[in-house]
Amino acid sequence: MAGGVGSRFWPMSSEARPKQFLDIMGCGKTLIQITVDRFRSIIPIENVWIVTSAIYKDLVKEQLPDVPAGNILLEPCRRNTAPCVCYVSWKIKKRNPRANIVVAPSDHLVLNEQSFLTAITSALDFTAETDAIVTLGIKPTRPETGYGYIEADLSVSSSRKENIYRVDSFREKPSLEIAQEYVQQNNFFWNSGIFIWSVSTIVNAFRVYKSEMSKQFESLLPVYDTDKEQEKIDKLYENCESISVDYAIMEKAEDIFVYPADFGWSDLGTWGSLHSLSEKDNHGNTLIGPNVKAFDSHNCIVHATEEKEVVVQGLDGYIVVEKDGRLLICKMSEEQRIKLFHD
Repeated sequence: MAGGVGSRFWPMSSEARPKQFLDIMGCGKTLIQITVDRFRSIIPIENVWIVTSAIYKDLVKEQLPDVPAGNILLEPCRRNTAPCVCYVSWKIKKRNPRANIVVAPSDHLVLNEQSFLTAITSALDFTAETDAIVTLGIKPTRPETGYGYIEADLSVSSSRKENIYRVDSFREKPSLEIAQEYVQQNNFFWNSGIFIWSVSTIVNAFRVYKSEMSKQFESLLPVYDTDKEQEKIDKLYENCESISVDYAIMEKAEDIFVYPADFGWSDLGTWGSLHSLSEKDNHGNTLIGPNVKAFDSHNCIVHATEEKEVVVQGLDGYIVVEKDGRLLICKMSEEQRIKLFHD
């Protein structure tokens, strides 16, 4: 899923080039390239699908030249994640009705890729032999109010897989007080937004819980992979309900399971989240760029990959980012307001 805007990563991220198409990590690869690379050892490149906004078509082709052009699906307008998942599921079902699917955002960070692949492989084995829907739950490391939570029943693991448990409920982004309670209990996990299911399971779930949406995309089976597909999708999308797959399917379906995992995950929603998971100097600073220096500064993130030399002095808990002639200097504690500063 690669259609988001990432407005909280301004000034690097813009509507013309959102964060999934940027080298946020300063490693020479964009987030979407890192995401695709993460799956290469278990999923052939011809089985990789990208669902994105039509305005990012050229960016996807430029950054992922080995993904088949027919596997790049273009949304004419934003309608949240349920139409996106429904569309690609019917496309995949037409090609392979026995397919097993991982749905993943294109802009998340995973530090321990081997642990991640172990979780994905185990979940895929489980969904291949059941009608279950599996989501990856992240063991919380702090009382985070920016994530939704999954409440799991840890008393009995699945009869087929030891580390897969039935979901009791999904919880919305909590207050700090409630988040602190969740962290103290061992059966609450961050909702990563990474889902695993068979194509037959997810298509049937849409038929049951979002029947009108399912009928719309199923009706296009005769035109998928033809020159009429995009025209039909453009018309259909305008009338699609804008709803997340969490609300549309996950919170309603019955056979929902969670795989609790810990692989250094972040949704990279903010500069602060990047700072929390990045390497730091002895004073807690994350410095990204070819020649960035910090003096008498603590707990800052400085991202300046295009400047010859950047020096910061005397800052504590600040975000400093430069991109294309735009400069942000903002308190880390105020980063939720970043998307308001440049409107």
